[in-house]
Amino acid sequence: MSLTRHEIREKAFQALFALNANPEADENELYQQLLNPDETAEVEIPSYLSTLVTGVLEHQTELDEMIQPYLSSTWSLDRLAKTDLIILRIAFYELNYVDDVPSKVAVNEAIELAKAFSDDRSRKFVSGVLGKAVTNEA
Repeated sequence: MSLTRHEIREKAFQALFALNANPEADENELYQQLLNPDETAEVEIPSYLSTLVTGVLEHQTELDEMIQPYLSSTWSLDRLAKTDLIILRIAFYELNYVDDVPSKVAVNEAIELAKAFSDDRSRKFVSGVLGKAVTNEA
């Protein structure tokens, strides 16, 4: 089974969301459930999936520190919807730690994740935060 990077990002979001709710979950089991819901046989886990999930988890504190300055002064990370925060963490991880993903792609993919897993307000919020971050980076 070959997944596109877009599909891998969706699976990474789902894995991170599940791990947020249950940090004790076994990552490998979780990947298998996401990639092979019929449990017909164990499937190979795309390396980029584990790169994203492990990277976001390992750098979560730094990612949150990178995100915070782009939130309005009245917002804190713990007030964000979990979906939005996880999407932003994935995007900031790709922007700062993955060399072969252009900023534009990381931003567009985050907006696509917001469209798929959140609502229109969240999509605009994610787009606004990442737009400020990328402009500031240039």
